[in-house]
Amino acid sequence: MSAQDLESATFPGTLPAPRASVDGREATIVYVGLLLTVFLGALLLFAVEPMIAKMILPWFGGTAEVWTACLLFFQSALLAGYLYAHLLIRWFTPAWQRRIHVTLVAISLVVLPVVPSASWKPTGAEDPLFLILGLLTATIGPTYVLLAATSPLMQSWLAQGNTGGPARSPYRMFALSNFGSLLALLSYPVVIEPILATGTQARLWSFIYLGFVVVCAGTAWLTRVDSPSSVVARRTPSAPAVGFVDRVLWFSLAACASTLLLAVTNHMSQNVAAIPLFWVVPLGLYLLSFILCFESARWYRPTLFYILFAELAAGMLYGASGNYANSTLFVLVPLYSVGLFVGCMVCHGELAALRPQVDGLTGFYLIVALGGAAGGIFVGAVAPAIFPGLYELPLALCTTALLVVFVAWRRSRSASRSGQPIVVGALAACLIAVLYTGYSVHRDASGTVLLARNFYGALQVVDRPATAEKAEVLRFMHGTIAHGEQFVDPARAMEPTTYYSKNSGVGLAVDDISRGAPVNIGFIGLGVGTLAAYGRSGDTYRFYEINPLVYDIAKGRFSFLQKSRAHTSVTLGDGRLRLESEAPQDFDMLVADAFSGDAVPVHLLTKEAFALYWRHLKPHGVLAINVSNQYLNLAPVVAKIAALNGKTARLMTNQADPVADSFMAEWVLVADAAFFARPAFAAAQPIAIPANLAPWSDDYSNLWRHLR
Repeated sequence: MSAQDLESATFPGTLPAPRASVDGREATIVYVGLLLTVFLGALLLFAVEPMIAKMILPWFGGTAEVWTACLLFFQSALLAGYLYAHLLIRWFTPAWQRRIHVTLVAISLVVLPVVPSASWKPTGAEDPLFLILGLLTATIGPTYVLLAATSPLMQSWLAQGNTGGPARSPYRMFALSNFGSLLALLSYPVVIEPILATGTQARLWSFIYLGFVVVCAGTAWLTRVDSPSSVVARRTPSAPAVGFVDRVLWFSLAACASTLLLAVTNHMSQNVAAIPLFWVVPLGLYLLSFILCFESARWYRPTLFYILFAELAAGMLYGASGNYANSTLFVLVPLYSVGLFVGCMVCHGELAALRPQVDGLTGFYLIVALGGAAGGIFVGAVAPAIFPGLYELPLALCTTALLVVFVAWRRSRSASRSGQPIVVGALAACLIAVLYTGYSVHRDASGTVLLARNFYGALQVVDRPATAEKAEVLRFMHGTIAHGEQFVDPARAMEPTTYYSKNSGVGLAVDDISRGAPVNIGFIGLGVGTLAAYGRSGDTYRFYEINPLVYDIAKGRFSFLQKSRAHTSVTLGDGRLRLESEAPQDFDMLVADAFSGDAVPVHLLTKEAFALYWRHLKPHGVLAINVSNQYLNLAPVVAKIAALNGKTARLMTNQADPVADSFMAEWVLVADAAFFARPAFAAAQPIAIPANLAPWSDDYSNLWRHLR
């Protein structure tokens, strides 16, 4: 068989014409009912994912790893749904399949609306991963499992053959299912999130789910089967037996695609912002590859995609290393999005070409879901436990490259010799990418003082040697983002650096309020404790830090906390949740300096958060918020809520100074109008507030419109 024949071969799985048990009109109604059930189930399945993740994101510090934990749950629940469908079809007659499924779907209505209980909020002592998994299981677990089972069940009911009419492939339903999922995902950041509050989203979702239950029950009645025998889906006479290698490939291809999805999402969320947009785009591309590959063989051209994957994998590996890791939004997002899509096209294209006849349909989906769950478990649970750094993206790319080598070799055994040089070239590029990964990991580790990782991300302390402009410093990094530095020279060790220099907005504000009596200042976010350098004898500095590993590093590798003249204390836990549980602290100043990747967590910029801040501040206290980042313009958000509270907000921007080791920083100061009449704040700039900007609340936020 030639390479062209391989690429254009018809996929297996089209059913022969079923028995004519119903007339054409009724057959059409039955088929439409099946399609509508599949579509609604998929729409609801993926609409709930960003919605529930956004609801619980504030409870866990707004960190990007919340979405990774959610994806781990979704992949595992999908596996449970496919297992339920597989066992239901294997163990029960068609009539009992419908009775059981409709009964369970109807019972699931008792969990509506799908709003997580506040009793699941963390106190700070729990393992966040297991708490999130438990929360999601209690809130949407049974409902999600039943929705996940919809597509394989409806395909099986179609395969039972009482729909009449022309031959139809149940695998087309799989493509339709993924289309419904993709539609739900794409509509969330563009349509749903900007318009509807999360409470309204939950009620709307629950209403549509009620409609789904009705449609599902109607479809079950329309497709009822009178035969008491167990279902044995029909196989075409020439269908080959599925071998062990094929089953291993089903699992491996699904696992590689899932690992790529989570690893790319992790990288984008940690280095840009933990927002639904950067959750939805990768997952949407993942689903699109499923749609194209399972809709028709014409979309996936193996040789072309082998070459594209080799080139893009090398580009992604190169882009994730060195100075390119923090490139512009218009470089990072397209590079990783296109690379992910091509990688998923290879995995899912090969998966579609290996799919069995319809008698093995649920078993095929079960193994695919098992592979997907394995990828999620690896990125969400295993990698943070065994790797000190973010190595899952290069590892996923290299593993996928090696798998591509195998499947390409398998294809080339029966392909014409004319296509082999191209395949060999693509494989060589994949192997070069693997070797480069090993080199880049070794290179990036040089100069590293400490590598550590937990649920909240990968942390690194690097010794940066002196240059012509800059003295030697210790740098603290979260992923690829610098979160603090300290001069190694003991004579300069207590100089405030990076975003907290003396000419920064926060530096000027702390200096100004510290000219008289001792002050009491609160800090949401610790970093390396740089702001403790401003402390004077008699001052009280109270830090709130969600990540215990950050505290260990600030205390063990940096000396700002120990050498500060102020009385310093650190409270572990999410700053906002801890403030909610405390009596008013009577702060002279409160500094919000918490970051998730390169952006301020959304739950620190809402009306409810600001009300909490004012409860802990003195009547004429000052609020300082660090809005420095490459991708989001958050100053108007702060200014809008400040105005609602009768306060004045001003933006203070300073330029970088390598000699002083200061970074360009943007701070929004919020205080009484009289505060900005002082000479120190002559450079403070008014903030333009768009006329149609709605204030953010715990129930509503929209980062999409604030992308730079």
